[in-house]
Amino acid sequence: MPALAYCVDATAAPPPGYAFAGDSSLPSPDLFSGGPPETTIFTSPVSAPTSENLSWSPSLSSSLYKIDGWGAPYFSVNGSGNMAVRPYGTATLPHQEIDLLKIVKKASDPISSGGLGLQLPLIVRFPDVLKNRLESLQSAFDHAIQSQGYGSHYQGVFPVKCNQDRFVVEDIVKFGSPFRFGLEAGSKPEILLAMSCLCKGNSDALLVCNGFKDAEYISLALIARKLALNTVVVLEQEEELDLVIDLSKRLFVRPVVGVRAKLRTKHSGHFGSTSGEKGKFGLTTTQILRVVGKLKQHDMLDCLQLLHFHIGSQIPSTTLLADGVGEAAQIYCELVRLGANMRVVDIGGGLGIDYDGSKSPDSGLSVAYELDDYASMVVDVIRSVCDRRSVKHPILCSESGRAIASHHSVLIFEAVSASTYEVPSMSSIELQYLDGLTDDARVDYQNLSAAACMGEYETCLLYADQLKQRCIEKFKDGCLGMEQLAAVDGLCALISKAVGELDSVRSYHVNLSIFTSIPDFWGIDQLFPIVPIHRLDQRPSVRGILSDLTCDSDGKIDKFIGGESSLPLHEMEGNGNLSGGGGRYYLGMFLGGAYEEALGGVHNLFGGPSVIRVMQSDGPHSFAVTRTVPGPSSGDILRVMQYEPELMFETLKHRAEEFGQEDDDGGEGIANSLAMSFRNMPYLGSPSSCFNDTEYNGAVDSGAGDDAEQWTYCYA
Repeated sequence: MPALAYCVDATAAPPPGYAFAGDSSLPSPDLFSGGPPETTIFTSPVSAPTSENLSWSPSLSSSLYKIDGWGAPYFSVNGSGNMAVRPYGTATLPHQEIDLLKIVKKASDPISSGGLGLQLPLIVRFPDVLKNRLESLQSAFDHAIQSQGYGSHYQGVFPVKCNQDRFVVEDIVKFGSPFRFGLEAGSKPEILLAMSCLCKGNSDALLVCNGFKDAEYISLALIARKLALNTVVVLEQEEELDLVIDLSKRLFVRPVVGVRAKLRTKHSGHFGSTSGEKGKFGLTTTQILRVVGKLKQHDMLDCLQLLHFHIGSQIPSTTLLADGVGEAAQIYCELVRLGANMRVVDIGGGLGIDYDGSKSPDSGLSVAYELDDYASMVVDVIRSVCDRRSVKHPILCSESGRAIASHHSVLIFEAVSASTYEVPSMSSIELQYLDGLTDDARVDYQNLSAAACMGEYETCLLYADQLKQRCIEKFKDGCLGMEQLAAVDGLCALISKAVGELDSVRSYHVNLSIFTSIPDFWGIDQLFPIVPIHRLDQRPSVRGILSDLTCDSDGKIDKFIGGESSLPLHEMEGNGNLSGGGGRYYLGMFLGGAYEEALGGVHNLFGGPSVIRVMQSDGPHSFAVTRTVPGPSSGDILRVMQYEPELMFETLKHRAEEFGQEDDDGGEGIANSLAMSFRNMPYLGSPSSCFNDTEYNGAVDSGAGDDAEQWTYCYA
């Protein structure tokens, strides 16, 4: 068997990165011992590690992960190298910043140690951020209205489809009450929750009823009006008007009606698919004219008071915004001319956020404007059109769910292990298996040797791949043993490493279901910022993708903001913590407070995360935990699928007794283990969680020690 040796002229220098074999009759175990210069995980603006640049700092991590771009003004890296939350945005004082790692420690530590005993993954909600987003949006419109001399006011609504969580919706109603902030509903359950929540809100707050409607939906909206809620039934389909007219007469209530116009204006991105003439919702100009005629016929034209439209989510630029708002303003003025009692323009959703920090209208993940720019453009366009048409300035309304809710929620999850392909060391025992290659494989081996002699690295890779593929086929045919195939794999890996072509990206296994917690990544390729929440004062030394727990090949994140196919990460200490050694490695997904929770499913029967609600506090840790909700247990999820966990437990317990599977406790140990599995979340836990249920029994240990008094929290 010829050796893979490098035959060069005695006066010539060896190809860089190669070692010579002294005996050409045997393969050399020192192949490619040098190799090209190491590749680096870093891209501009962060420089590669060199002997002159051995230090690292939180500011370099902030630049690497683009945190200042997508995170401002709510997220930053603190001096300890941890992600910090600035709950009041730009008004946050240094002592008010909240360390995310401290929250995770408080949430996940055992109750006996002063923690809350919650299992990860974990959603951390920040109501202070939610309040600041509402106030910032209102302030932007108030400033534009005042500076431009606009003759009316702004009062927005929150589309509850973005996040139907009770406490999120109640917070929005509470925080928005001073400026008449309302809710938008698109289904019967949503209108029920909106009606209930708005009973505690401002009496002038709008309840905008969108979506497809039947008689029951419209009846609910009319009942809400009888309950003195400021309810508007928006016609999405022309035939809905007949139901409104009929039911309002039966219920003896004068309705307030809006129409959704199907604009010609449309943007070309993914989120623009619901806009334009072929959009899913809305009425054409012809249909709007028929609605006006029918209302006039029934002496109800005064009921038509609101015009609604939607250009599309994530509007990328104010140029597109101005085009759509200008078209809608003309329709509004025409409805006034036709005799409708118009009062409100609802510009719908579309106020975008910057997911990748690029501030670019072309990225698909960003927008090229700030809140003030958005509000100023809306006010300016509607004011200009109405002034030209001598029409009174309408009340301005928007349904800016993504812009309000996205920042207030952070998903925290843990990497439990990391895998990478280890290049084997070619010992003489392994090399002897190369002697058994078939004749055609020997030819590939000889060609590989010749290419190496001439320093033709690309040709080396070509012949190495050809050798490998040929041996795989021979193995499938039964002509090659597993030892020989492994030897060829090792040889080819060594060659790839030597010429710098070995894939160094690792797979970090995370304690998470992407289908449950980040469904938009899987469903529509939506990207979110993902960052380690600690160790940001250390240089990340590897690149990785994230693989979840599900038995599904799509259960991975291999696309990241900035067009990256892998994420800079740190070496795991002890390869994770589930086996009892090493440190924990936590990552956070940011800007996911809208849609992700509502859209998540139970693929592989993984349920939602635990949830913790955190407010800024003047205590020693700068925060107070005001509410916790443990994630659904395995039993909870089985119930969703129509199983009865109690009966399942009894069946398994009797089965153990039937087959004599009793332990020293008379079978109690097996029964307790089964009961614990039904009670625990389906995600991976520490070894102790398999045997001890005190951490998850839903009670706070009053003997948690002195540290417990330093934390303000309510466990619910």
